Amino acid sequence: MPEKLDVKQGTLALMILKTLEGLGPLHGYGVARRIEETSKNRLTLNYGTLYPALLKLEQEGFIKAEWRQSENNRRAKYYALTASGRKQLERETREWYQTADLIAAFLAPRREAR
Repeated sequence: MPEKLDVKQGTLALMILKTLEGLGPLHGYGVARRIEETSKNRLTLNYGTLYPALLKLEQEGFIKAEWRQSENNRRAKYYALTASGRKQLERETREWYQTADLIAAFLAPRREAR
């Protein structure tokens, strides 16, 4: 069974934006399940973590929300990426690749200079 991981600061917003980009509008439960599925269940999101992140992204204008009927006939808030959110996703993706490249340089085995 894979080890459960904590979400690093700033990564949840990126995961939410990427999930909405790929799947289109989803309710919070759907976003959480997709992130868990994509992580091969190495991440478990609780609502105390997910919903504040969704609210913050909505307040920043990166996602929009509207109430709709869910697949089981319940009212649910559906979230969708905005144009501003697409730009933010591009920006954050670029920054994460740069950060990962930087950290990889420090973690890679070094040859001793002679």
